[in-house]
Amino acid sequence: MPTITYNRFVKFLQEEINLPQDSIAIAQRSVNQNLGLMPMVLWQYGLVTIEQLDRIYDWLETC
Repeated sequence: MPTITYNRFVKFLQEEINLPQDSIAIAQRSVNQNLGLMPMVLWQYGLVTIEQLDRIYDWLETC
């Protein structure tokens, strides 16, 4: 994921999904090399609901 898109993605997670930075950091540590997996990691760790996961993927499709 390009840096600009990644920064926008993190902003989306914080502002639209209301994820705290700590939750985002947990997912970031888990996906180190493949940031495309971040939405799934957030869901697997129970940090987002299935509805939020759908919103995340919808947002990513528009980028």
